[in-house]
Amino acid sequence: MITPEIHTVPVPPAVPARGPLLRRLRAFAVPAQLALVICLLSGVPVPGAAVLGGKLLLLVTLGAEARMWLLLRRHGLSRRDALTHLVPGTVLGFFTHELRLMVSLVRWIGRRRHGVEGAEAVFPHGRDQAALMYGFAFVCVVETVVLSFLLAGWPVTHAVMLVVDVYTVLFVLGIHAASVTRPHVLADGVLRVRQGAHVDVLVPLDRIASVRRETLFTHEKKVGELNLAVGSQTSLTLHLTEPVDAPRFLGAPRQVTVIRMHADDPKFLYDAVTRAHAALPA
Repeated sequence: MITPEIHTVPVPPAVPARGPLLRRLRAFAVPAQLALVICLLSGVPVPGAAVLGGKLLLLVTLGAEARMWLLLRRHGLSRRDALTHLVPGTVLGFFTHELRLMVSLVRWIGRRRHGVEGAEAVFPHGRDQAALMYGFAFVCVVETVVLSFLLAGWPVTHAVMLVVDVYTVLFVLGIHAASVTRPHVLADGVLRVRQGAHVDVLVPLDRIASVRRETLFTHEKKVGELNLAVGSQTSLTLHLTEPVDAPRFLGAPRQVTVIRMHADDPKFLYDAVTRAHAALPA
């Protein structure tokens, strides 16, 4: 008698859940730290023991988070999956965006663009917003200097606001740096449409029904449409035969069939996309 072979499918180990200690630490540590910061900024006297307790609570919470991350790694999760399981998606999406802005600043200083290796054509799109972004950055610098003089008598408030103001300047410059270092890219039959550090959409050329050059300064929000204005304008409109996914700021899916975008040289982008689309096999 022939005994049939039995194939067993390996069951992945169960992902450990957050323990009650970690949940309680999170629930207590965040409000406590926020209350402590508000008291310090408003000048309310805070006992030294309370400040020390707040620091110890923060260290314990971070330690518990690190222990949980290591436990998830031991259960076979990748670094990214472990972080996604540990940190709420909204918080992770926000910090990922901020990190991309800071990396874009470094790339901007080093004149290194992102995702252009092997590209058939590259289409910058940040030129028309440069003056506006530099103006914002200048206003933020002036505000930083003025507040530094006004808050000189409150050391804690001065230090906190200085950090906030400096980061605001870096944030504004990072937005422009992301636009400069993340241009639109045409490669391997795909048009990669980007804006700043938060929009990165892959549009296969065979899904493009038409591409039209048109300069628009007003854009009504509609379902299924993505408007990527630069300097309050778009210069090209793509109509698609099938929807593509254009995730929102924090990663929520969004299906679009119309994309309005901008380029420093819209004619070059139009000609390149039209030529590449016409060269597709029938």
